[in-house]
Amino acid sequence: MRPSALLDSNVWVSAFLKPDGPPGRVVAALLRGDFTVITSPAQLIEITDVLSRPKLRRRFGFSPGDVQALVGLIAERAILVSIPRALRLCRDPDDNDILEAAILGKARYLVTRDDDLKRDLDLVHIARGHGVYVVSVAQFLKRLSRQRRR
Repeated sequence: MRPSALLDSNVWVSAFLKPDGPPGRVVAALLRGDFTVITSPAQLIEITDVLSRPKLRRRFGFSPGDVQALVGLIAERAILVSIPRALRLCRDPDDNDILEAAILGKARYLVTRDDDLKRDLDLVHIARGHGVYVVSVAQFLKRLSRQRRR
């Protein structure tokens, strides 16, 4: 059975900007069908907002159409979870949305580059209590690699 994962917005943005890096390898694994991805409408909006920043567009040379294509790909491949935005555990409200979507979507993994999520042991413990492992990109890639070898 394929694992399920919610990729934090920072993973999606990093994969989009530098597809050859580790976050890009996570997205490549998704496209191969190695795992099921979970997202929420709030996350799709966040990704769109971040990638619509003029400074990023100028620096990396992508178009609004490229952003729409990414968000469309995510929406097409993902299990979409509506969140009531009731969780209030994180310093950053966007992190609340990410954690809430992972829990409500019954993700096995929340893959993030965000130290606020990875290093907050109370949050990690709460997530684990709901069956969600908070992992780094590197940790997730190792787990996927072990799974493929089976």
